[in-house]
Amino acid sequence: MRKRIFVGAIVATMAAASLVGTTAVSQAATKAIDYTKCSNLTACGGMDALVKAAKKEGKLNVITLPRDWANYGEAMDLFSKAFGIKITDDNPDGSSAYEIQTVRTAPKSKVPDAVDVGITYGADNANLFAPYKVVGWNDITPTYKDAAGRWYGDYAGVIALSYDTSIPKAPKSFADLKDPAFKNMVAIGGDPSGAQEALMSVFAANLSSGGTPDNVQKGVDYFKDLKNSGNFVTALASGQNFLAGAYKVSFSWSFNGPGAVATAAKAGKTVKYVIPSDAVIKGTPYIMAIPFNAPHPAAARLWTEFLYSQNKGVGSANLGSVKGLTGSQIFAKINGGQNIWIAGGALPIEYDAMVAKKTNVAAPDGYGIPAGAKIITPTPDQQDAAKTLLKAQWPAIAGN
Repeated sequence: MRKRIFVGAIVATMAAASLVGTTAVSQAATKAIDYTKCSNLTACGGMDALVKAAKKEGKLNVITLPRDWANYGEAMDLFSKAFGIKITDDNPDGSSAYEIQTVRTAPKSKVPDAVDVGITYGADNANLFAPYKVVGWNDITPTYKDAAGRWYGDYAGVIALSYDTSIPKAPKSFADLKDPAFKNMVAIGGDPSGAQEALMSVFAANLSSGGTPDNVQKGVDYFKDLKNSGNFVTALASGQNFLAGAYKVSFSWSFNGPGAVATAAKAGKTVKYVIPSDAVIKGTPYIMAIPFNAPHPAAARLWTEFLYSQNKGVGSANLGSVKGLTGSQIFAKINGGQNIWIAGGALPIEYDAMVAKKTNVAAPDGYGIPAGAKIITPTPDQQDAAKTLLKAQWPAIAGN
């Protein structure tokens, strides 16, 4: 059930909210707080009040967050351990299109409290999202945020080749995958007309084939040829299918690397990631947003503040007991989501500001861009045009 109300103590004046010093703000609330409508931390009563309300709700619905995607496993573990909030992750291997459909059609209790979608899905569905500006709002790149705070970028990555090292030839480029040595080995992470990672994989194949971001036909033709040669398989590139042996090579965001390598190792497999030498595509950032009908509105806002925090703190393995600490004290103790994403190989939206302030942690080794490579980031308009083309042509490629 939605927990809408928090009654705070009355004081004479309200201090300005800060990331960790928000106790005074929560004490200054002079009226009941509707967590479905508060649009920033101050309006939500401050960090202590927000944590208290979120803990009372006790649950957080997230959607389409694989644990080895951008270090989300650590983010979810730390959030749950720090605040005692149970997280339900619906369809971890789903797509952005699935997330939006769920917001629109799921029963109230099953609606996600926050979505993480491709940029066009944020802008095109802004009417579904509640305005909320996190504490670090001014550090978010202006190009990638809605002025009202209904959606904003969170992190980006570069398309890499992920492969099982047991195969006889290690791929270094998109061109390599045309070799008969990769027969029945190559998979993609979903329908590129609906899944952002798959869409950017087509852009990368297009670039490697001499195409431009304005027209991805050469990228579509690349996959047609790969299908006709028998190198491309229609199995979804997912952790489960990889471990089952359905494919050996896939296209993946660089930020999937650290988690995927560790997960594969636990299953007795060795996986490597490489940025292809013939195409470097950096994605536009993924988008974070809070649905208007989020069933746990306080937890949704706390989760968002957590993910946009630049704090250098402790992770889930070293957190220890938080008994007796206030909400703001707990928040100050833990790693912020922006640094959790960096540790997972992603480039968070606040990265430039963090470097300037020296609040960023070091990125993992081994995910460098090839020397002299030109980095391309398709614009939202180019992505829309590509999806229109793919909706018409991809079904023939994906069919058996």
